[in-house]
Amino acid sequence: MDEKPTSGELFGIPYNFDQPSLSRLLSGYWQPGEGMLVKKEFGIGYSLNLANWRSWVVIAVAGALLFQQKRSDDAAEEDEDEPVEVIVD
Repeated sequence: MDEKPTSGELFGIPYNFDQPSLSRLLSGYWQPGEGMLVKKEFGIGYSLNLANWRSWVVIAVAGALLFQQKRSDDAAEEDEDEPVEVIVD
């Protein structure tokens, strides 16, 4: 029987299902000479290269958006508990 390849590209998206080692997984997220996105060491697609400053900007923006959403959800819950005054003429 033909063995299926464990790494390659499908429709331009990289995949790699080789048995990963811990050092290979960690080195996959820190590649100083590469761009912001690098091929995943295990799985499908791309991951952020933490050696690139643009990745840290993306993480900071995502964190700020999550923080803002959490604060607005908490504020909405507090507003729901307050009684509403209705005036009828």
